[in-house]
Amino acid sequence: MSKLQKKLLIVTTILAFSFGIMPVAYGMHIMEGYLPVGFCVAWGVICIPFLLAGFFSIRKTIEANRKTLVLLAMAGAFVFVISSLKIPSVTGSCSHMTGTGLGAILFGPSAVSILGIIVLLFQAILLAHGGLTTLGANTFSMAVAGPFVSYGIYRLGIKCKWNRYVTVFLAACLGDLFTYCITAVQLALAHHTDTSIAVALGKFLTVFAPTQIPLAVIEGLITCMIVMALETYAKPELRAIGFMKEVH
Repeated sequence: MSKLQKKLLIVTTILAFSFGIMPVAYGMHIMEGYLPVGFCVAWGVICIPFLLAGFFSIRKTIEANRKTLVLLAMAGAFVFVISSLKIPSVTGSCSHMTGTGLGAILFGPSAVSILGIIVLLFQAILLAHGGLTTLGANTFSMAVAGPFVSYGIYRLGIKCKWNRYVTVFLAACLGDLFTYCITAVQLALAHHTDTSIAVALGKFLTVFAPTQIPLAVIEGLITCMIVMALETYAKPELRAIGFMKEVH
């Protein structure tokens, strides 16, 4: 095991331990059975092309340089750990950081769709966090919509020559917030029997906001710190995926 791999293993172990000893919050992604069958199927079908694109994107990245597997695994572990810390927000869902902005910045949004669905499967099966029937909806909001926004903001910042850490912060923060906007839309579309979709959407967004806004800011700051650490200890890997060329 190389020195870089040992350092990444130590960091991820510390993070996992830190989050693991925190009190359990009884909340989740959109939970099992909370969406009608038609919505579950529809969201799942919508995710298929993104997952296929993600599979080919990851395969191309690994074939180009197998050393990027370390960074890819780290990005996936980061999503799993940080999205497992959940704060109950409203019946049927919760607020938590997503962690997908980092992967989108490093590998592009398509690759994150694969990382995201793997994380969501493990969380649904092992942690009762989310559900198998709602896997499509949760994948679209957290592993598709959010990462595409993060990547778009990051590319915009690079093009406009913003400070790279400000760009990383905004990408991670706004990608997180957009994930919850999509979750609110999903819930409003499925549960608006007593009111209009717009009113239901407003209610869900209002309930999410007090917890999700500060969590998004925290995620942006954590993502910046991880990028700083990677620029110090993983320069060859960042060069291999083209990241160092963009920021220097």
